[in-house]
Amino acid sequence: MTRHVVVVGAGIVGVSSAIWLQRAGAQVTIIDRAAPGTGTSHGNAGVLAACAVAPVTAPGLIAKAPAMLLNPDVPLYLRLPYLPRLLPWLAKYLRVANDRDTRRIAQGLAPIVSDSVDQHKSLTADLGLSDWVRDSDYVFAYRNRAAFDAEAYTWALRAEAGFAPELIEGPQIHEYEPTLGPDIHLLATMRDHGFIRDPGGYVGALARAFEQGGGTILQAEVKDFDLSGGAISGVETTQGRVACDDIVLATGVWSKPLMAKLGLNVPLESERGYHVIFEGATGGPARPVMIASGKFVATPMAQGLRCAGILEFGGLDAAPSKAPLALLRRQAKAAFPQLEATREIEWLGHRPAPSDSLPLIGQVGTSRVFTAFGHHHIGLTGGPKTGRLVAGLVMGQPVNTDLQPYAPQRFSRG
Repeated sequence: MTRHVVVVGAGIVGVSSAIWLQRAGAQVTIIDRAAPGTGTSHGNAGVLAACAVAPVTAPGLIAKAPAMLLNPDVPLYLRLPYLPRLLPWLAKYLRVANDRDTRRIAQGLAPIVSDSVDQHKSLTADLGLSDWVRDSDYVFAYRNRAAFDAEAYTWALRAEAGFAPELIEGPQIHEYEPTLGPDIHLLATMRDHGFIRDPGGYVGALARAFEQGGGTILQAEVKDFDLSGGAISGVETTQGRVACDDIVLATGVWSKPLMAKLGLNVPLESERGYHVIFEGATGGPARPVMIASGKFVATPMAQGLRCAGILEFGGLDAAPSKAPLALLRRQAKAAFPQLEATREIEWLGHRPAPSDSLPLIGQVGTSRVFTAFGHHHIGLTGGPKTGRLVAGLVMGQPVNTDLQPYAPQRFSRG
């Protein structure tokens, strides 16, 4: 019998999961309250960051964080009224800011991200969508050699995962990327990476290909699960009940209340991320550039130059803050002095941040509810690989990857 699988979430992880399930022979329905690719998957930097194995919670973060919060030129923000609600999660988050846990997390992230470009190409190959995936370098721009050396720990983690940079200094910098300003004196260039020129459009195109392949997309909100028989048999939505044999939860930070219905209190917070699109831009880079001093990425996209980054903790409901957007503008124009645009577009989205920076990929007990969320900074990068893995789990196929680091039950022990 053909299995009917409901995928909750129409971002890159959910749509990738649906396509791989469809290829494996399942009947698939995607359910989301919004259209595909219009949430967090729309607003990211677009980079297929295969080298993104290092979590934010590196050793020394606890000592550095107070000064970072007080420095207006550091892209870390906290909305103080939200702090009491944030504290339980924050305590767990800072608990792993040590060498042993950082290395454990890096080893867990590597299988999800390290072959990102190939995974996106595999996802799109027979859908006629290969042109969405662009091969490129991924560049880290530093003020000087000392600034690069200050991140030696992070670069060592990347090197252990197989990613060592090519360094460019002196006049070669502006031969390689002439739009950079005079304050940049070292580039750490990662070869064999890639990017997507319109992440939201890309996910929308994948969703249309999924529908053309016989899949169904239902715009509704999931309210509850039917687990009356000990395993999932359906979901209750704002459009009525949908019967199913399996469910994949790929709803990012909004997965937390759904997991609570399954008895798991997942320590998951929104790390609010911002971007500014300089529409119709000239004077921007030809490939994605991470400006290390500002921790934001400038990516050339179809609409213009997108500058995306910033870490802000303030929950799901607060309006956008002005300071992060002002910092993005200030640092973008310092990094690219010749940058000009016809207009600027602002955006705020919500990265799903588990307290240990590892996604949740696996079955919740024997419920036939499978998790595929919590990707923090690696959603677009790791979405196709995660979808492939979770489709294998659902369909009983070998996944050839140790999934223990991502087990959703890891949070059931406090």
